[in-house]
Amino acid sequence: MTRQLTEQDATAAASGSAATRRFQEKATAANTSEERVSTLATEVIEAVHDVIRRHQVTYAEYDALKAWLIQVGQDGEWPLFLDVWIEHVVEEVANADRKGNKGTIEGPYYVPGAPRLPARATLPMRDDEPGTPLLFQGQVRSVAGQPLAGATVEIWHADDLGYYSQYAPGLPEWNLRGTVVCDAEGRFGIDTIRPAPYEIPKDGACGKLIAAAGWHAWRPAHIHVKVSAPGHQLLTAQLYFEGGEHVEDDIAQAVKPELVLRPGPAADGRGEQVTYDFVLDPE
Repeated sequence: MTRQLTEQDATAAASGSAATRRFQEKATAANTSEERVSTLATEVIEAVHDVIRRHQVTYAEYDALKAWLIQVGQDGEWPLFLDVWIEHVVEEVANADRKGNKGTIEGPYYVPGAPRLPARATLPMRDDEPGTPLLFQGQVRSVAGQPLAGATVEIWHADDLGYYSQYAPGLPEWNLRGTVVCDAEGRFGIDTIRPAPYEIPKDGACGKLIAAAGWHAWRPAHIHVKVSAPGHQLLTAQLYFEGGEHVEDDIAQAVKPELVLRPGPAADGRGEQVTYDFVLDPE
């Protein structure tokens, strides 16, 4: 009899392949001039040259790098590598002028088209979903303080074992994913569970880099959101938990003080609740 796979059978190769497919579905063309492409490419290449000269990189090390770069592609882990080690700087530059909420990286596990839910909703989850119940509530406003009626809060996060639906076997398709439509006052209330910290996949090329460098692979527990409203800039963020493991040493370097949640006991005595408001910049 063939054993049914569970989320704990998730592999870097399968996760990486899924992340690569999702990314390839996005429109990625950039209206960039030849001059800018030449400038950026030249400076990146020259920076690599400088590292080689300063650290006297050997041919053995160069060949190991070539082999590793090839394996990153074969494992489908370019989205993982770039999102973990590079994206936080791109996000920092892109959103430096925001007056509203701070954002952070999207990460590789976003899936568009999550089920639309009312302003007061429970995320899709299993009947026996493990974890501490969490009520995540708040309001979406403009920088002028105006409630944004009908704003949407796309939300997704890992489960109590640190796995994401559609990236680990055995999980329902939209487990712990939803698109919540705020009420006339821009308010929302979402029942979910508190996610767990997790290690990024270590059985592929990124794991080999982590092991060779003696780094840890942990990300702190976090909730992903994409918050939007007509006439306003999309906000992409991750929200972390005060006192949580690896908040201070996130491998992806994506934690910002403004993104840390401070839950308290739930009013109904079941688990926790937290209020966090979003302020969106105009387009």
